[in-house]
Amino acid sequence: MTVRKDTIFEQFLAPVVWLFVDEKAMQQLSRSIDWETEGDRLKRPNLDYPDYYITQNFHGIEGGYLNSGAAVSYDPITQYALPPHEGWIRQGLIDAIRTHPRRILDLGCGTGSTTIRLKQAFPDAEVIGLDLSPYMLVMAQYKAKQAGLEIQWVHGPAEQTGFAPNSFDLVTASLLFHETPAEIAQAIAQESFRLLQPGGQFLILDGNQKTLRQTEWLTQIFEEPYIQEYAGGSVDAWMGAAGFGAVQTTEVWLLNQVTSGIKPLPQSPAASSRWTEQEESWVVAPSY
Repeated sequence: MTVRKDTIFEQFLAPVVWLFVDEKAMQQLSRSIDWETEGDRLKRPNLDYPDYYITQNFHGIEGGYLNSGAAVSYDPITQYALPPHEGWIRQGLIDAIRTHPRRILDLGCGTGSTTIRLKQAFPDAEVIGLDLSPYMLVMAQYKAKQAGLEIQWVHGPAEQTGFAPNSFDLVTASLLFHETPAEIAQAIAQESFRLLQPGGQFLILDGNQKTLRQTEWLTQIFEEPYIQEYAGGSVDAWMGAAGFGAVQTTEVWLLNQVTSGIKPLPQSPAASSRWTEQEESWVVAPSY
């Protein structure tokens, strides 16, 4: 894993972060996994990686997430990149779930941190994690086995999953949208709409766009090729354009946000959905 040394993170923040990372344990974990064998088993045959994914470096790593080093180091680093606590941030998505899903798809699942929480929250549901990096999926699979959880891991792009329409009750995406161009983020929202059953929920956890716009220096710390494009956009607008109703964004510990949308029921195709707290249920009301 080759890391660029000229980024702000590598020059100033990484030396501090690495003081708290157990590199020996990380190396032992890396050596305990047969990355090529496990990765080949998870890879989708003949998958063409999209240009936006293979032509950019993510977090200063040459080759982005398509190497085992990125998969092993992701969790130790991310726990310090999501203040005040990574677990609290990811729990913000879980707390925003307003359905009782039987089938869940976690897009851009990475090492499975949110996917595992989804399975723990809904143990009877079928949970699937999808990611473009087979190495991240290997790590996710390892973590799920350690936790004794049965989760399906699928190799592929979030904007073109290949799953059947109306086949999920809940679709989620954690820390994915800021790592894609705006046009891909919109395509992911459209794909999620296609995948959800009417009444299904789509949840996006990511950086707080309002905060990122007001503090541009934050977008310069990590090498994220698309984060400024993400900051200048609107997840709410992307969700609305895809057809979702009841679109609502909630701030999570200032630096992050969770956006929720509901696929309207078929009997009211021009409906707009709203959340009625008194009844604690989704209501679809006609637009006039």
